Amino acid sequence: MKLDEVVISRAIIERYTEKLVECLDLDVAVAGAGPSGLVAAYYLAKAGRKVAVFERKLSVGGGMWGGGMMFNEIVVQEEARPILEELEIETRSYLENYYTADSIECISTLTSKAIKAGARIFNLISVEDVMIRDNQVTGLVINWSAVDVAGLHVDPLTIRTRFVIEATGHPVEIMKVIERKVDAKLLTVSGRIEGEKSMWADAAETATLMHTREAFPGVYVCGMSANATFGSYRMGPIFGGMLLSGKKVAEAVNRRLG
Repeated sequence: MKLDEVVISRAIIERYTEKLVECLDLDVAVAGAGPSGLVAAYYLAKAGRKVAVFERKLSVGGGMWGGGMMFNEIVVQEEARPILEELEIETRSYLENYYTADSIECISTLTSKAIKAGARIFNLISVEDVMIRDNQVTGLVINWSAVDVAGLHVDPLTIRTRFVIEATGHPVEIMKVIERKVDAKLLTVSGRIEGEKSMWADAAETATLMHTREAFPGVYVCGMSANATFGSYRMGPIFGGMLLSGKKVAEAVNRRLG
């Protein structure tokens, strides 16, 4: 059987377009396909919600891919281990309350589980703006990441969603857009992004969960985005707080969806 290059191209274009059109109206749009964003997408999709993840980079996984300084192992604590067990990701005991896991297995498995649960993941798409109605975020404005990198003047498209999960990590891209463009205060002490502090793993892991909450009407923050928005420390290559934050934000948004 001969292969036709045009048929191959048509198949890719038609199938991708089908996926994107299906996700123009969502229950939840997740910005950022790092560990907390993928965990959130997994639990929301598992609960039957219509959820899509938009990742600006070619690869998903955020900082978890690289482990610690390119040693592709990560550490999780006892509290987060059940999430990895549920996902059938192997952990190994190191010392009391310290478990290691292969970072490649973690991200590849988490990505697969989220997709199998029903979440859609779109890579190479950047969120350049938000839609606001009655002082609440009701959608995302998206464009190809290549357009953003090249600085081209190409108009974007829009995604309507009932809730947004800001999981872009250290850059807090969604919150920066809201802070810059919207004439309203964030739900922080100062009404602005409080900013990320330096490394303190123990404090950061606790703060990540405490700060996983609504940061602007319609927008929830999780993972490192939560600490950067509400003002706390970074945690480095321990990922328990990230996993737990993803689960917590999924539960909070799921409750709001009713």
